[in-house]
Amino acid sequence: MRIETLCVHAGHGPDSATGAVSPPLYLSTTYERDTDGEFRRGFVYARDANPTRAMLERALAELEGGEAALAWSSGQAATNAVFQSLRPGDHVVVPVFAYYGTPQLVREVYEPWGLQASYVDMRTLDAVRNAVRDNTRLIWVESPSNPLLTLTDIAGVVEIARDVGARVAVDNTWATPLGQRPLELGADIVMHSTTKYLSGHSDVLSGALVVRERDDDLFPRLRLLQKEGGAIAAPFDAWLVARGIRTLPWRMRAHTANAMAVALFLQSHPAVEAVHYPGLVTHPQHEIARRQMHLYGGMASVQVRGGRSEALATAARLRVFTRATSLGAVESLIEHRASIEGSATRAPENLLRMSIGLEHHEDLIDDLQQALGG
Repeated sequence: MRIETLCVHAGHGPDSATGAVSPPLYLSTTYERDTDGEFRRGFVYARDANPTRAMLERALAELEGGEAALAWSSGQAATNAVFQSLRPGDHVVVPVFAYYGTPQLVREVYEPWGLQASYVDMRTLDAVRNAVRDNTRLIWVESPSNPLLTLTDIAGVVEIARDVGARVAVDNTWATPLGQRPLELGADIVMHSTTKYLSGHSDVLSGALVVRERDDDLFPRLRLLQKEGGAIAAPFDAWLVARGIRTLPWRMRAHTANAMAVALFLQSHPAVEAVHYPGLVTHPQHEIARRQMHLYGGMASVQVRGGRSEALATAARLRVFTRATSLGAVESLIEHRASIEGSATRAPENLLRMSIGLEHHEDLIDDLQQALGG
């Protein structure tokens, strides 16, 4: 089925007990044993499995084209599980242009634990190739990256990883399955902060992992970490994400159209130093975007002339945009990213990261016009 149909129907059908069209929300933490002590209905305890979470996991696997998925309590919990699945002494390659929490997790938690790591500018495959070692077990990719929207050639990284027997994990949060299909490009794992576009309404904290192969030794280990570690998606959160997925194709098309309109406007504004959006032909990696993305997404960043002070002042003058940290929801958000990330940030001091929402694009442009002046 095509992606629009999958988003509506994946993972569920009418409830077999009642005929309800909307998926039920199962809040129970425990389940009745059969008279002989078995659990033939498939559920034992909520940390192990829950019918609502299982429904979402089936849907996520279908959307990304994987064999299985796991729903977590946050995107960071999902990311953590991937690195935790490795062994002390293993080597990982991590992008320097990424959500700041990912390299921070590796540096602060997993390097002291015994993981070896190289931090690489993944805009070039040579940098990735030069970083891999005989003991490299994982290459983590984030494309487009947060907040500069740099791109990585996913298929090229997969080829490098195969040469050394490593796996490739891709943070696909910004692109979503509508914009990019990492498993089809050869990746082994896809991570989503489902807090963002998949739920789409700023009211859920959750994450997900989708694996290309269920029978590979990776999935059983991730499944063990989910069960024994306990960082599971709560039933109501899983239900909300599943509901958000049903409108995902239409929201992503609108996010993308609005973001392109805003990026084109900003590109020609005299108060703007640079615009970062992969859909622009002026983006230095636009050809990679054309090759591996179906939609360019709703995220864009702008560098304002006048440095940090003018960037903050511009954000303060906005009326339609909300100054808040997150992305992927119906409302447009803006933030001064360097202030969020602190002293270790790679974000330029004059950069504002924008999550373009579903308002009319002319209202967003008018708001930016009055905030930028001119």
